[in-house]
Amino acid sequence: MTQEFTERLKDIETKWQKEWEQKGLHNSEMDKDQKKYYVLDMFPYPSGRMHMGHGRAFSLGDAYSRFKSMQGFNVMHPMGWDAFGMPAENAAIDRDVNPGEWTHDCINSMKKEFKRLGFSLDWSREVTTCEPEYYKWDQWIFQKMLEEGLAYRDQAEVNWCPQCETVLADEQVENGLCWRCDSIVENRDMKQWKLGITNYADELLEDLTQLEGWPDKVRKMQHDWIGKSKGAKINFSVKESDKKIEVFTTRPDTIFGATFMALAPEHSLAGEIAEENEEVARYIEEAKKRDSEAREEKSKSGVFTGFYAENPVSGEEIPIYVAEFILMDYGTGAIMAVPAHDERDFEFAQEHGIEIRKVVEPRNDHDFSKEAYDGDGDHVNSEFLNGLGKEDAIEEIVDVLKSKGLGEEDVNYKLRDWLISRQRYWGTPIPVVYCDKCGTVPVPEEDLPVELPEDVEFTGQGNPIKTSNHFIETECPECGEDARRETDTMDTFINSSWYFLRYCSPNFEDAPFDEDEANYWMNVDQYVGGVEHAVMHLLYARFFNKFLRDKGMIENDEPFEKLLTQGMVNHPAYSCPEHGWIYPEQVEDGDICSKCGQEVEVEVMKMSKSKNNVVRPSELVENYGADTARTFILRASHPEKELDWSQDGVESSREMLERINRLVIENEGLITDEEPNLSELGLEDRIVSSRIQRTKEKITESCENYEFNIAIGELDKLLTKLYWYLQRDPKPEVFSEGVRAVVKLLGPFAPHLSDELWNNELKNNEFIFESEWPKPDPELLDSEAEDIDKYFDRVASDVRDIKNMISSEPDQIKIIQASDWKYEAFEKIKENLELQDVGKIMGEILDDNLKTHAQEINQLVIKAVENPGKFQNQYMSQETESKALEENLERWREEFNVEVRISSEEKSEEEKSSRAESGRPAIVLK
Repeated sequence: MTQEFTERLKDIETKWQKEWEQKGLHNSEMDKDQKKYYVLDMFPYPSGRMHMGHGRAFSLGDAYSRFKSMQGFNVMHPMGWDAFGMPAENAAIDRDVNPGEWTHDCINSMKKEFKRLGFSLDWSREVTTCEPEYYKWDQWIFQKMLEEGLAYRDQAEVNWCPQCETVLADEQVENGLCWRCDSIVENRDMKQWKLGITNYADELLEDLTQLEGWPDKVRKMQHDWIGKSKGAKINFSVKESDKKIEVFTTRPDTIFGATFMALAPEHSLAGEIAEENEEVARYIEEAKKRDSEAREEKSKSGVFTGFYAENPVSGEEIPIYVAEFILMDYGTGAIMAVPAHDERDFEFAQEHGIEIRKVVEPRNDHDFSKEAYDGDGDHVNSEFLNGLGKEDAIEEIVDVLKSKGLGEEDVNYKLRDWLISRQRYWGTPIPVVYCDKCGTVPVPEEDLPVELPEDVEFTGQGNPIKTSNHFIETECPECGEDARRETDTMDTFINSSWYFLRYCSPNFEDAPFDEDEANYWMNVDQYVGGVEHAVMHLLYARFFNKFLRDKGMIENDEPFEKLLTQGMVNHPAYSCPEHGWIYPEQVEDGDICSKCGQEVEVEVMKMSKSKNNVVRPSELVENYGADTARTFILRASHPEKELDWSQDGVESSREMLERINRLVIENEGLITDEEPNLSELGLEDRIVSSRIQRTKEKITESCENYEFNIAIGELDKLLTKLYWYLQRDPKPEVFSEGVRAVVKLLGPFAPHLSDELWNNELKNNEFIFESEWPKPDPELLDSEAEDIDKYFDRVASDVRDIKNMISSEPDQIKIIQASDWKYEAFEKIKENLELQDVGKIMGEILDDNLKTHAQEINQLVIKAVENPGKFQNQYMSQETESKALEENLERWREEFNVEVRISSEEKSEEEKSSRAESGRPAIVLK
């Protein structure tokens, strides 16, 4: 039956995908009379095949998109391709094909896989960033920034990847390695194009408070990357020289404790000293070979330059060192070092025998021979600052420095302007020409796009564009004389910094987007993607959005309202001592290599082609159907957590869908359009009816919070309850309500099966995608019936636990209800639980009637305070529990097929009867 059901799934998936596409079901149009909802998945790089990361991310976005559509929103859920980049260029070299040809082949392949999973994507809005119709507007935006002075060319030391032969932005260097090929990044001095993102640094920082729908960790990453620090700039004169060293410090008040200066190896003064000092030159050469992180870790490494600086307020001589833990990326590339109050300065001073001078008095005992003190306190050894606290001392020293022209208040940022030049072919051409007469000249707007040349050679060395004289040689737009085109292309993050706006009007020809459409659809209500883009893409997109807002093209300050960052997908990886990483199918008996018979090591880790532990969504679809694949992906884990691949989980998801299929098909005769009549419902009918409404409520809440794993779990519980109900002479109107709820609630997760059952079996004439999301009926919510049902489950669970302990089948079960005084005690504990103190609660509840039970009540209070949630869940009034015992008696007899007797604690002779509590009877098995 299982394989037969899988084939049924695949057949109906093909059928409904064709229906959806023919009707343009997922195409969206602006409708100002309808409330919009913009769901966006971070668009993929077209690598040729869809991997499980894609499968997870787009299943999440798709489920949410369908959910919001069924709630009545006008949903836009577009898709496109982040199609420029170095991998396509490398593929062109390896395969001797044009990057465009390779890219479009990959797009066609991935698009088929996306469609096979039945994602509700609006393909009429598809964008491909390597098409001139798209990158024309990259160039247009660049020129608007050029007009505003935000785009500019600058001589600068840059990160150079020798393998990719291109410049990298700071954000594209990870642990000193290229983010794409892991080559060691070098420093080079080149003229490069930059964008002035730092002009928006304060706004990018301040507006993080608007992003309440973003994960805190992502907002913190952006906050720290922008890295705003308030402090002062101070000028130190170099003795016996006309040179000055400018430093930035957040603690100018500690200037009297500065006992050495330190320069970054890249500092201009360090370079001048190196010309005359071989030891300094050698040190600088070695330091520059290391990445920033490695250099910061070498906090004790440095070399004395032989020069001294003068403290601007005390006149004291201070030795000048070059130290590789000082970076040009922050501040001025030079520091005044205060080893008594900074840990890195402290370590350096100890290594080099430099004085450690206390200038802030610790508030507690502190040993300055062991570590620095960076806390607050009154100033000492600081002349006119003595006795002042931190804030007053900072204000005083800044006033003194300003009055002498030696310093001033300043703000510093870790963020640097965005370096966008790339020495590669497959990217957006930078639309400027260089003229000997006119200088740097932008290409006129009417001549955009500047298209990539096709007459280039891919040798694997250098920038292929430089092999096209036809492209390079041109005329100056201003004077008509010979000129040269820029051969650098733009960083691919340019393409993804505004694509969400292009989706609003992908065929608009007069501007990057139609402003009316953009102001209807924006901002993106729900964005889904990987946390690895927390700094680069998301920061750049926010920058572009703010620039375009300032140009009057859009109204919103921020592009993305809510952000979901999904976790990685893990799978067991198998390492053989002889054969290395082997495929799962090459493992026998759980841990034996089928090739050599040796035991393999098994580790669950992120899916990776290099570890041979990849399972592709297409394999899942082929073997289990798209709906099974989607349900497993959504059910296996919370979206933000890692998802551990499980074959059992896949099988369980298919089994759940098969049970839903059978529930509908095999019970066609019970299906009715009649509404439940409350006056005619017995207990079991009430239990199921209320469970249906409660499930609607819980799944709606879970879907709103992207907790699809919880939602599917609740759906499975309702399914189990409906099968239980089938065995109990169900009322057709209650059962029918349950079936319709299950099929509708399944819609976001397994839309193909839902549409098939909704239309073919339940005889509706509409796509389930267009039907109304099920809402709970408050009149059918029955708290008493729910409590009785929960009580049944709780007692039944306790009976099973006892049976397992005694390892035998009982002939009789005794269920013993608690004494009257215990209900009174529980009620009073509940009323006073907010006091959260055992003594106070006892003082409030002990009256003459309860004092005789004080010792037992004290134990109850202790348990309630230690675990108030468990206490609240267990609590039942005496009236409700008495009714629950009566109503559930026959159910327990049927469940365990033995005699079940109910008695009270007062009348029972069982020794264990004293264990009975409100909501938790004592249980004795005979």
